[in-house]
Amino acid sequence: MSVDLAELVSPWRTAVVTSEMQNGVIGEQAALPELAAVARAGALPATVRLVEAARRAGVEVVHAVFERRPDGKGSNTNARLFHAVAGREVKLAPGTPAVEVVPEIGVAPTDIVLRRRHGIGPMGGTDLDPVLRNLGVTTIVGAGVSVNVAITNLVMDAVNLGYNVVLPRDAVCGVPADYAEAVIDNTLSLLATVTTVDELVEVWK
Repeated sequence: MSVDLAELVSPWRTAVVTSEMQNGVIGEQAALPELAAVARAGALPATVRLVEAARRAGVEVVHAVFERRPDGKGSNTNARLFHAVAGREVKLAPGTPAVEVVPEIGVAPTDIVLRRRHGIGPMGGTDLDPVLRNLGVTTIVGAGVSVNVAITNLVMDAVNLGYNVVLPRDAVCGVPADYAEAVIDNTLSLLATVTTVDELVEVWK
C-alpha cells in the first residue's frame, strides 16, 4: 500500500515526539556515553533540523524526557537497564541540567515537555497519549533514542493506541548502529512509515 507522506504528516494532525534528547542521555556528560556518541554523530543534528522544520510548519513538538529521584522512589527496578542507569556517575535527578533538553534542540515557547519516572518508553508514565489527543494529533513523528528500547516502545505503543507513526531513520539511533538499522528494516518498518528528515523538511516547506 502506497502512503501519501504529505497527507500523513499534515501539520494539523501531526506531532514530532523526541525521546530522551536530554543532557544526561546524549549530552557530553551522559549516563550512556556509547549511545551519546552515536546520537551526537547523526541523530542529534538530524533531529535539530526536523524540529526546526516542524516549528516553522506549525507542527506540534513534544519532548519526552526521563528523570529519576536520587532515592529511586517511584522508578522501576525490574530490568537490568534501570540498575545500570542508576549506578552511573551521571544522575538523572529532577531539576538538574541532566534532565533538560539538549541546547542544540532547545525548547521553544510552543513546545511541550513531558517528564517520566518509570517505564521504558515515552508513552509509559506520561500524559503523552491524552496530550496528543487533546491537540488533535493522529500522526506521531518519532525521533531520538534509542532504537534499542524507547523508540521501539514508542512505535509499538503508538500503533496499539491507534496513531499513525512516521519514523525518520536518520533522526533515531541505537547501539550497535548496525543492530539499530536491522531493527528499523525488519521490525519498525512493518509498523511505521520509514522516511528521512530531508523528505519531511521538503513536505513541510
